[in-house]
Amino acid sequence: MAGNTEQDDALEDSSAPLIEHLAELRTRIIWSMLAFIVAMVLCYTVWKPVYNVLTQPICEALAARDQSCQLQIIKLQEGFFTAINISFFGGFVLAFPIIGYQMWRFVAPGLYRSEKQAFLPFLVASPVMFTIGASFAYFVILPMAYDFFLSFQQAPVVATSEEVTTTGNVAGIAFQGSMQEYLSLTIKFLLAFGLSFQLPVLLTLMGKAGLVSAEGLGAMRKYAVVAILVLAAVATPPDVISQVVLFTVVYGLYEVSIQLVRRIEKRREAELRAQGLWVDDEEEA
Repeated sequence: MAGNTEQDDALEDSSAPLIEHLAELRTRIIWSMLAFIVAMVLCYTVWKPVYNVLTQPICEALAARDQSCQLQIIKLQEGFFTAINISFFGGFVLAFPIIGYQMWRFVAPGLYRSEKQAFLPFLVASPVMFTIGASFAYFVILPMAYDFFLSFQQAPVVATSEEVTTTGNVAGIAFQGSMQEYLSLTIKFLLAFGLSFQLPVLLTLMGKAGLVSAEGLGAMRKYAVVAILVLAAVATPPDVISQVVLFTVVYGLYEVSIQLVRRIEKRREAELRAQGLWVDDEEEA
């Protein structure tokens, strides 16, 4: 009986930390969800100005062709769902710092000080690199992509009787875009480039954890080139310019990642040498 009592007490003691962790996780999830909901409501109140910003690339591409910028509501509920999509996307972007902070507060108590110092910079760098990638897509890639898409139009774009007469009854091909379809395509571009710019953060964090090495990444360079080419073909329209730009940028980020991992390895080697714990490969052999 005494042995059973001791086992029951041990089980209760071991289950107590698990319950505390689950309660802590629930608290962090609740705060994250509240931050997301508040940010989503705020974005819903300003969805039109946000949408106007997102439509600037297509409006500029149309203006270069002397066309008016006007998108269509194809379905009755399309305007409402467009506002909801903007609210979700903008709400996540606005709430991400708070969500990341809640994640940090949950995992930080289980980390050593050195691990905290290693992980925290990556938590800050991730949204920064995502913003840089999305901005690159907005200011560089989207204008090229939409200019390419609009090149499939054919005059007369607005078929007046005079234009039909002068063009020999040629059928005009004009852009009459759906507002929700345009938003969906634009967000895909922003997400694709924002996530692509996470490559240095991901590989450097893996290098910090010892999961990858600079030598290993260098040996995988030819496979990385193929993977980046496939990414460029899938994430961009089928024109050479935007594909080359994406390939150049992402491959450059890959090379930067190799240098960052090599720097981490040199710093780790210097620390171990200072502690007398480093063993050269020749000595080990």
